[in-house]
Amino acid sequence: MAQSSPVIQLLDDVNMEIKRIVEAILFAANRPMTVKQIIDVFPEIERPETIEVQDAIEAIIEDYRERPIELKKVASGYRFQVKPELARWVGRLFEEKPPRYSRALLETLAIIAYRQPVTRGEIEDIRGVSVSSSIIQTLLEREWIKVVAHKEAPGRPGLYGTTKQFLDYFNISSLSELPTLQEIQDFDSALDNSLNLIQEESEQQETTPPHPTRPIGSTHNETATV
Repeated sequence: MAQSSPVIQLLDDVNMEIKRIVEAILFAANRPMTVKQIIDVFPEIERPETIEVQDAIEAIIEDYRERPIELKKVASGYRFQVKPELARWVGRLFEEKPPRYSRALLETLAIIAYRQPVTRGEIEDIRGVSVSSSIIQTLLEREWIKVVAHKEAPGRPGLYGTTKQFLDYFNISSLSELPTLQEIQDFDSALDNSLNLIQEESEQQETTPPHPTRPIGSTHNETATV
């Protein structure tokens, strides 16, 4: 007799009532929730075992595998979200545009993420320029970084590290999911090459008369900002 697949076995073992309640809790929550936080929502005398909630979560993840919405585990727990490939369509529902951050802010955040814990002075040494107070303040207000300790040095400067909110925002559950420095360098190199090609073609178009079959003025130059 053929054995059941792991997915079918999982669905067979799940308490369907607990699954329905867990799905409703996660759907209604306005923040990611851990297994413990989900259990705490139940009345004390009705609280399920941890394994029952975990099995329910795994079954829900499986239910949504082929749907446009997924149950995703991030640093702070589990949350329902639109799948990344559909985010640009859903984003059209909202008039408010996401904030654009300066290159200096993103470089500062990247240094903290990859070199933490790190002081402001160490960030400045790496970047080669001073870090404005407004950048640090913005990162603190976004709750992407926090002071995790103080360095045993004159003035006891704060040591900065990233937070769970930082991981949640970038849709990852741990720092190990960040791209490696080599991957970033390869991306930067590819981006530089692309920008160089765009610049060369732009310069060529400016010095080459229009082709007879191409209407004058049909070429549009775009300037990319970071």
